[in-house]
This record gives sequence, C-alpha cells and structure tokens, in this order.
Amino acid sequence: MRDHVKGGALTEVTFFILLSLYTPKHGYAIMQFVEEETNGRLSLGAGTLYGALNTLQEKGWIRPCGNKDGRKKEYEITQEGKSVAETELQRLHSLVGIAEKIMGGTKI
Repeated sequence: MRDHVKGGALTEVTFFILLSLYTPKHGYAIMQFVEEETNGRLSLGAGTLYGALNTLQEKGWIRPCGNKDGRKKEYEITQEGKSVAETELQRLHSLVGIAEKIMGGTKI
C-alpha cells in the first residue's frame, strides 16, 4: 500500500475505505459503500479489500469492533485514521483550489 501520512497522498481506495468506516461495517458492506459512492467506478475484490484492511489495522488507522464471535467481522476507523482522512481531505481541497485558479474556475 503506497499511502503516506507525511505530505503524500492516500490511494483512492484507502481514502474510501477510511470514509466507509466512519460507521462500523463488515467487509462486504465496505465493498458496497465504495462501489455505490463512486457510481461503480471503483469496485473492490475480496483479496484487495482484506489485504487493505490488514494493512490499515497494522498502521492503527482502523480496528475490529462489535461482536467478534460472528462470521462477519466489523471494522471502525480510529482517531488516528480520522486524522489521516482529514489531512487527505485538506490536501484534496488544496489541489482543487490550485487547479481552479490555474484553469479559471472551470466547472465540470
């Protein structure tokens, strides 16, 4: 995973996974969230998702929550994960502001 906290960008997939976990979700619900919020532009396979979830847990950005005895493990974003997501949002706002300044505020 090529995500960097200091000055670097998150991958789009990582950013959407973090956003999805502001409300606890299990893996399939995360995949649905990402696909719905991107109008099908991003679609996660199970291998990609669970690899990302493991990496995000190792970084301390998400954690398992809820009933751990059930088959569907739920995850939630941690405070550190929220900080990372907020930093990425600020970076994206800055990027858009620079682009609008250069392009003359062109609206899509």
